[in-house]
Amino acid sequence: MRYVKGHGLQTRCRIVEEASYGLRQVGVDGMSVADLMKLVGLTHGGFYSHFESREALVIEAFASAMDRTISQWRDHMKGMPAEQRFDAFVEAYLRPGHRDDRARGCVLPALGTDIARSSQKARRAFARKLDEMIDVIAGLFPGKSPEQARQIATSALATMMGSIALARAVGDKKLSDEILGAARQALGGRSARRRAPVASAISRPNKTRKETNNHD
Repeated sequence: MRYVKGHGLQTRCRIVEEASYGLRQVGVDGMSVADLMKLVGLTHGGFYSHFESREALVIEAFASAMDRTISQWRDHMKGMPAEQRFDAFVEAYLRPGHRDDRARGCVLPALGTDIARSSQKARRAFARKLDEMIDVIAGLFPGKSPEQARQIATSALATMMGSIALARAVGDKKLSDEILGAARQALGGRSARRRAPVASAISRPNKTRKETNNHD
């Protein structure tokens, strides 16, 4: 892939940024090269001086969008107590504002199905970035083993992505809000802060049974 310096590099970055917004808004198949170039006020003919193919731009655009999403997640949770981070992350992801801002929201619910129909190269690039996203969420569970943390993170991300996708798909706002609320409730008990009382409740009956046995 060719890179240019100075003004050319700035133009390339503008194309990638605008493409990342446009693709999330209308989908991978909803924008032609001419449409993408119009977003930055350039002609179709100048496209190939920046990218070797339309697919190359699509891959770079959704990778850029995923990097931006990861950065936003980290900024949102920065400085929070560890036990509050996952709940805050879930609330931010499943808020109505995220549902309504498709162009600047997470790329997963916006382009996940499109990427599934894309080339193997595009899917490999997507998988690498998705793996980074899962690692970020897994880091919110320091008390778990790496395997457990990744399992929880993968499940949570899939639930949130699917919930946003469904909430956007339905035409009924009440149902859409209900979907987001159900997802928040389903994920709300996964934080370390909320799991602790459950662990204590489980241990107490075992202790009681042991004491009872000693009296027998």
